Amino acid sequence: MADPGLLILGGTTLGAGLAHLTGPGQRVIYSLAGRTKARPIAHVITRSGGFGGAEALAAYLAGNNITAVVDATHAHAAEIGRNSEIACRMAKVPLLRLEEPPWQLEQGDYWIAVETIVQARDVAVTMAARTFVTTGRQDMMPFASEMGCWWLARVIAPGTDLPPLANGDYIFGRGPFELADETALLRKFEIGAVISKNAGGAATYAKIAAARDLALPVIMISRPPPVKAQTVSTTDAAIVWLALTLGA
Repeated sequence: MADPGLLILGGTTLGAGLAHLTGPGQRVIYSLAGRTKARPIAHVITRSGGFGGAEALAAYLAGNNITAVVDATHAHAAEIGRNSEIACRMAKVPLLRLEEPPWQLEQGDYWIAVETIVQARDVAVTMAARTFVTTGRQDMMPFASEMGCWWLARVIAPGTDLPPLANGDYIFGRGPFELADETALLRKFEIGAVISKNAGGAATYAKIAAARDLALPVIMISRPPPVKAQTVSTTDAAIVWLALTLGA
């Protein structure tokens, strides 16, 4: 049987940061959904792609002698969050949720809270001629044929999985983003509204601050219900949890 291992479900700055902080003597598997190319991390095994549901993930944990799981996926990755909670319960493996606290309204912000991508799209059509969409590549299909607004969609990288936009364009970039650059982008494309998920953290917050400075509305997609697991918001706290959980 393989040596005891730690599985980090990644895809966020916090997840990558935790993987970097783990010791070279640990067996660490850093798992990504596979939508973008992973950056290699020394001493860490990187895997790409889904597991096939909660039962398949539970089987993976048992078959790979995983003794702890850290779910550091995006705050809106609801399916993998639910699957990790169920799988860890089935496999009797401790689970930690590592995520940034949600952004909070500040003076000058104008947020419109919605629950889904489709709701965000429909609100944008009623209030702006040109909208900046920053929700990720997996959420672009609802915008593909919508002609009621012009969409500027930012994703990390090109790919055949991106549906063509009948009334819009893609731009590509990976955070962190700077406030001055985000402000210039919104002005250049004459953006009237921003669609964002409440991701939390600093890497993509500049668009929120830029919208505030330009008095633009942000159509903010609320987070899904949290998983039933201990939750921390820093890599240092995650390292402490791992030490206590694994006796390292």
